Amino acid sequence: MLAAMPTPPSAAPARDEPVIRDRGDACPGALRLHAADDGHLARIRIPGGLLDAAQAAALASAADRFGDGHLELTSRGNVQLRGLADGCGAGLAELLVAAGLLPAPSHERIRNIVASPLADPAPVRALDRTLCADPKAAALSGRFLFAVDDGRGDVAALDPDVTLLAQPDDRVLVRLGAAPDAVEVASVDAPAAALAAAHCFLDAASDAGTRAWRVAELPAGSALGAQELTVRLLASGIPARYLPQAPRPFCPPPAPGPHGAALCVLVPLGRLTTAQWRELPGELRITPWRSIVVTAGVAAAAVSAVAARGLVTAPGGPWESVTACTGRPGCAKSLADVRADARAVVELARGPLPVHWSGCERRCGHPRGTAWVDVVATPGGYVIGADPVAPRELAVAVADARSRLPMSVDAVKK
Repeated sequence: MLAAMPTPPSAAPARDEPVIRDRGDACPGALRLHAADDGHLARIRIPGGLLDAAQAAALASAADRFGDGHLELTSRGNVQLRGLADGCGAGLAELLVAAGLLPAPSHERIRNIVASPLADPAPVRALDRTLCADPKAAALSGRFLFAVDDGRGDVAALDPDVTLLAQPDDRVLVRLGAAPDAVEVASVDAPAAALAAAHCFLDAASDAGTRAWRVAELPAGSALGAQELTVRLLASGIPARYLPQAPRPFCPPPAPGPHGAALCVLVPLGRLTTAQWRELPGELRITPWRSIVVTAGVAAAAVSAVAARGLVTAPGGPWESVTACTGRPGCAKSLADVRADARAVVELARGPLPVHWSGCERRCGHPRGTAWVDVVATPGGYVIGADPVAPRELAVAVADARSRLPMSVDAVKK
């Protein structure tokens, strides 16, 4: 299955034209609910995916009390609740505040922090505290992404806007977007350096007048690098060293199964019931790859119980490289129940490349940084690349597309 994992991403291509934003982003949050076809949706930011047992229990209670009894994992390690009823906002917020999941309501949508799920959680908590305490940080969009990488290069590959990459000797590299350069600081100064990087972005976006949501959206004349950040850090009294060419390590995400004392549990298509969720004991870490790392040692009987609930606890299964958007009935734009269709053929459509099922041409949630088989619902049925496929032939067509190496440009999105 390693052939289906993402490959190291190349630097983002230069934009010929800047992205001009005339409004703030519309990303949902825990307090700003989104009206979907299956009810309201709440997206709860979980910095670094870190949940203690009480917080995990609170999310399950919220899904049962207010929603459809399911939890969805996002590609940023956050949790979504769907099927929320009208007028539930105050009750949901009260529950989340009591669980410590809304420490700063004014900043709740900007707490987008992905982190290496097998690493020490302390740097994530320090960064989150720093962001929540800064009034200016509240101006970041709900799509601005921080990554805290322990040096292996797993979350650094997820197109973050600000990356903290651990180095030997208690040092950290701070990178803005896909820039080749970086600034090196002591690990104790990393949260303040990440905040300064976010300030650099906000100032650049304001000067450019584009209302950019992310670093990659800035026009070429306002592109950010580490030199300006280095100057700012030195001026604020933080020792910093500029590196014109900084390392870019890469490793794949943790596979399902044991990792030392931890257990990585893959959630097929990122959606699980509260009964499945409650089988996961102790502290949890939600990963950006729609899996959950149980950090405490898990007995064999507990692993068997988790697997019996339909979650994946061993490597090599077909779900490791299958993703899908929400589809019907949750999304009004979707033309098919893509999750049901993906489940129906997953065992019959094995192959070395990832496959992503999309309910429409927007292709929400598609894989990053690699080739992938593109299965898109259209008014006339599914299309794989440019080829229409009859429902009875879908599994065969997907398996064939995944197994052909190299694949034709019609069947693969780069």
